[in-house]
Amino acid sequence: MDRIAVLTSGGDAPGMNAAIRAVVRSGISSGMSVYGSRQGYEGLINDEIFELKWSDLGNVLHTGGTILGTARSERFFEDKWIDKAADNLKAHDIKDVVVIGGGGSFKGAVRLAQRGISVACVPATIDNDFGYTDYTIGFDTAVNTVLSIISKIRDTSSSHGRTIIIEVMGRTCGDIALSAGLGGGADVVLVPEISMNIQEIVDRVREGQAIGKLHNIIVKSEGVEIPTNELEEVIEGVTGTETRSVVLSYIQRGGSPTGRDRTLASLMGAEAVKILQENSNPVGIAVGIHCEAIISVPLQEAIDKAPIFHKELYDLAFMLS
Repeated sequence: MDRIAVLTSGGDAPGMNAAIRAVVRSGISSGMSVYGSRQGYEGLINDEIFELKWSDLGNVLHTGGTILGTARSERFFEDKWIDKAADNLKAHDIKDVVVIGGGGSFKGAVRLAQRGISVACVPATIDNDFGYTDYTIGFDTAVNTVLSIISKIRDTSSSHGRTIIIEVMGRTCGDIALSAGLGGGADVVLVPEISMNIQEIVDRVREGQAIGKLHNIIVKSEGVEIPTNELEEVIEGVTGTETRSVVLSYIQRGGSPTGRDRTLASLMGAEAVKILQENSNPVGIAVGIHCEAIISVPLQEAIDKAPIFHKELYDLAFMLS
């Protein structure tokens, strides 16, 4: 009976459990034995590899986080530890691995593929920072989490006539800020892809005051160069509007995944298993979605393709605000 392994690596994302469930149950349905690795690549190095049964994946579809645990493995950058991970897999007679995670996880998978392990990668990161796929698992849930918070904060902002800066995740990719800002009716959206200085932001707030706006919502990616606390002080000092900031941080990673993320994770996890079944030679493949169709591309191509910034959405958000 063929054996495959599944692991989650890097930052957690809502929908990871749904992807694990799809991998395990698709594998078992295809006559495979499926194994899990605890704490991502660390589990491969430490030989924390264990068999997963159908029943182990009951009641996880709707849960956030990852039942396998996850970690950012510093050791996996060193050849000796990558070799050990590959040797541990081979000792379990496992030659195929599904890796669920973001960019760093994909790069780790390349190293496994170079050592004769067939790898299929599933993109799970709330940042949506891959260029080869339209969406990543967890992005939709994170955006909806931010939207819910914007709605609550707007109540206080309007009641007190305040400007509120909401800082969201996204060091190099502003997709969360852009989608949540557009959907939440933010007055200003700040993303790493578009440079905007403090004076331009202040002018935008003043324009709102001039047409009678009594409060403002600013959605800002963490990767924007202007520090949030500095922006808060300048806006309040120049406009005279009481200004506060809220840093959402890890709250965006948690919670029950949306229906879209559950479906996407299920489709991608099942496709990853199918790819490994059909390829008997060592291969590195990334699963994605494009125009609502599940796709697969060479792993290195997926890593190399830069995220696409949708300027037209940014312009629309600016116009509608």
